Amino acid sequence: MDLGIKGKKALVCASSKGLGKASAMALAENGVDLTICSRTPEAIEAAADEIRSATGVTVHAVACDITTPEGREKALAPFNAQLDILVNNAGGPPPGNFRDWTRDDWIKAVDANMLTAIELIKATVDGMIERKFGRIVNITSGAVKSPIAILGLSNGARAGLTGFCAGIAREVAKDGVTINGLLPGPFDTDRLRGNMKLQAQKAGVDFETYYAKEAAAHTAGRFGTPDEFGQTCAFLCSAHAGYINGQNLLMDGGAFRSTLWERDGFPGRKGKPATELQHDATSFRPGIFHIPGRPVLRQH
Repeated sequence: MDLGIKGKKALVCASSKGLGKASAMALAENGVDLTICSRTPEAIEAAADEIRSATGVTVHAVACDITTPEGREKALAPFNAQLDILVNNAGGPPPGNFRDWTRDDWIKAVDANMLTAIELIKATVDGMIERKFGRIVNITSGAVKSPIAILGLSNGARAGLTGFCAGIAREVAKDGVTINGLLPGPFDTDRLRGNMKLQAQKAGVDFETYYAKEAAAHTAGRFGTPDEFGQTCAFLCSAHAGYINGQNLLMDGGAFRSTLWERDGFPGRKGKPATELQHDATSFRPGIFHIPGRPVLRQH
């Protein structure tokens, strides 16, 4: 499929490896010129060389700390902040017990996983609006929908970004700009393998055995691959995804089990308390729950 984004310009953050690099590669395969960034000069240059060699697009490699104003200025400079596509991405804060976290720990987490993305959106979204095309994808975490206690710093900061973007996504849609979240579950990245090696050591088993057991226990019987994540990110950035907006797409192989609710246009029955929950012939369809006087909620 031609994604219709050849010649567009993108910034992909934290893209020297893992899901960020896979997203950058997928965009480059569709003809998008890139700025990629990470803290480590050698790693980001190596990623840029690999993407250039594989795709032939222009790739600017920027070594910077994207969580600082100076780092953001460096990352935005190659295209003068005139981006068509922005992929926000940052490594998550360390796990732990909330009782041990200080105010400084929280500020650092919020800076990296919430405020940095907001600052980059602020720097680029008006240009997207003027050009009547823009795609912003925030790579966050499956923990936004299914919080993990030891990842509380990440839960809080990423959920804050999600809530903020839910509001502004509805303001920019009419100008051809979309803002969506892409929420990964476990993917076969260096970070996942590094964490599993530590877990395997604690469990007293070899890594390959531990990895295979954990993968088999997953709903999909495996972990995700960075490539399939990157291809999904590229589609959300495509010309075909303009009607997908303000959404948070969970990519976890179906591991998260939940019931989702959405508004439906059924009118409420008059003359009954707004707090009364009812199922009756006038308001019920399979999977429908109705609070009179309010939009119907549909259970999926």
